[in-house]
Amino acid sequence: MRGVIYAMLPALAFSVYTFGLNALLVTLEAVISCVLFEQLINRYLLGRQSSIADGSAIITGMLLAFNVPTNLPLHIIVLGSAVAVGIGKMSFGGLGNNPFNPALVGRVFLLMSFPVQMTSWPTAQGTLIADGTTGATALGLLKDGLRQGEQVSSLMREMPSYAELFFGFQGGSLGEMSAFALLLGLVYMLYRKIITWHVPVSMVATVFLLTAVFWLIDPGKYANPAFHVLTGGVLIGAIFMATDYVTSPFTHKGMIIFGVGIGLITVVIRLFGSYPEGVSFAILIMNAFVPLINRYTKPTRYGAKTVSS
Repeated sequence: MRGVIYAMLPALAFSVYTFGLNALLVTLEAVISCVLFEQLINRYLLGRQSSIADGSAIITGMLLAFNVPTNLPLHIIVLGSAVAVGIGKMSFGGLGNNPFNPALVGRVFLLMSFPVQMTSWPTAQGTLIADGTTGATALGLLKDGLRQGEQVSSLMREMPSYAELFFGFQGGSLGEMSAFALLLGLVYMLYRKIITWHVPVSMVATVFLLTAVFWLIDPGKYANPAFHVLTGGVLIGAIFMATDYVTSPFTHKGMIIFGVGIGLITVVIRLFGSYPEGVSFAILIMNAFVPLINRYTKPTRYGAKTVSS
């Protein structure tokens, strides 16, 4: 758990640089409220010892913060933490028993309950004190422009450059803007063997290849694959949320199937749905298939005999 927290620090540091101290404040609010709710549920509802020391509540809080705007009011953050921990995690028995990623459960609940606040994106400032200016994300601009009949080539002139997308000078959720910072976290976790490459690579490769096919078919209607990988929640989802031990398959073959499924659903929602982003929904949908994936990818135990019907 500490290794995952360390891996998220570059993205957190860059978000503070990009969006100001509000990014740090939102993160602290989410972490403290997640830890507090887990402690209260353990003590007063489940009647068992504290599980705060395992660090999972801290990660849930950080991931929840990474998936919301930095101008989100405190009461909404606290409500999201209550749903993430209380419903997404503790209602199933706590760490190791939850079928869905708790942070994403909280994030999707907030998105459905507070759509205006959850889609009011502060613009990148590069100062510690944010000025409150908001704007659309790159994916939002693309979706809105296509609805109005504009061509992708003209819309791309309004977008941040690829260097800005890579380093994070764009609007969006707190932790998703800087591909560079997220990749630093990926390299650290791979080096420490906290995760394997199977889920991140299969998910990102699926998004890249599918969007490349549509882009080659009609570049006036579909954005190029690099744009899709560098915008929105593809990288943060692939690196930090889809790789969650509890809610992802335990075999390498299953991980690849899982990652491909997330990438496929993400592309379908982005290209053909009304919502500009689909990573959170895709991960939660594939979380539901993990028991089935585990069942059919579990290796046969050495010496076991198969019984034919």
